[in-house]
This record gives sequence, structure tokens and C-alpha cells, in this order.
Amino acid sequence: MATSKTPRTKSAAATAAAASKAATATTAARTSKASKAANVATTGGAEEVVTGPMMRKKELIDAVVAASGAKKKDAKPVVEAMLKVMGNALRDGRELNLHPFGSVKVRRAKDMVKARVLTTKIRQRKPEAIEAANAAAAEDSASE
Repeated sequence: MATSKTPRTKSAAATAAAASKAATATTAARTSKASKAANVATTGGAEEVVTGPMMRKKELIDAVVAASGAKKKDAKPVVEAMLKVMGNALRDGRELNLHPFGSVKVRRAKDMVKARVLTTKIRQRKPEAIEAANAAAAEDSASE
């Protein structure tokens, strides 16, 4: 069946709808770029999470030194050893349960040419739940 190649004329409503769709697409593209710039992630329909800048190993070591009061020359090998142990555990498919950091499970692993991509799930307890558990534990120990 042959189709005719006559030009279609758009009604005013169709033109307005097309313009609206184009504007929406442009806005979505801008929002997408802004989201990438702000590191916005959507978590499984739960809530939108805005993440800050990436923390590198040097910053982690500096933060550990500031939080612990230890000297940098003492803290650096400990942090590096901890990261190595955690990396090896994830490589072996082990679950990490490191509160208050959270519990980490490897969901999927995919071997690439130069790397291994791990899809993980990290579950952190809410601060209110931690405080309630600590209060209950303190109450239990006081009653003994």
C-alpha cells in the first residue's frame, strides 16, 4: 500500500503541544546536566540524595588524623591496611558489617578487561535508631 506524501498541517493545539514537549525536553536536559554537576542520585523510588564531593584516600587519612588525634605517620599505614582488608573482603564476596559505617553486601560482580565492577548495597542505621538502641542498652545495664 502506497502512502501519500502530502504535507500535514498542524493545528494550533498540536503546535502548542509540540512546543511544550520541546520545552520540557530542554528543561529535562538542563536538569539532567545540573543533576550530574550536583551529584544527585535517586534511590529506588525512596528519596533524592545529593552527594558532596568525592573523598579521596588523602582526605580520609587527614580526617582520621583530625578525629583521632593520632599522628599522620601512625594513622596512614593503619588506614591503608584497613582499605586493603576491606577491598579483599569485597573481592571475595564477603559481607561487611561495620557500624556506624553500615553493612555492605556485594549484589553483582562483573569482570571487565582492566577492572572488576561490584554493585553493592550499603545499609546504614538511622541515627535515631542507634540512639534508641544505646539508650535501651544503658537502661538494661543500669537495671542489673
